[in-house]
Amino acid sequence: MTVTRSIILFAVAALFEIGGAWLVWQGVREHRGWLWIGAGVIALGLYGFFATLQPDAHFGRILAAYGGVFVAGSLLWGVLVDDFRPDRWDVTGALICLVGVAVIMYAPRSV
Repeated sequence: MTVTRSIILFAVAALFEIGGAWLVWQGVREHRGWLWIGAGVIALGLYGFFATLQPDAHFGRILAAYGGVFVAGSLLWGVLVDDFRPDRWDVTGALICLVGVAVIMYAPRSV
């Protein structure tokens, strides 16, 4: 159950961080205005909150592992929202990052 909870929290954090960054991008780069930027800032704050809910107590480990989730999630966001088509190297890199997440977060450790 702890691994499932952790994966769900990573997914929710990614949704808020990537979505928040995208909203800021839209507000600034696409000239959609302060409402979009403000919504992005709120979403980015929610990302930070959800990251703290991870069962592991080590900030460095959580953020290091989350980096891999961010890489894969960003590519997926691009596919779903921005008509981005990753090539085989994008997909390969994202899979390598997700293996890194699994090793960092879920490898057996002695206490």
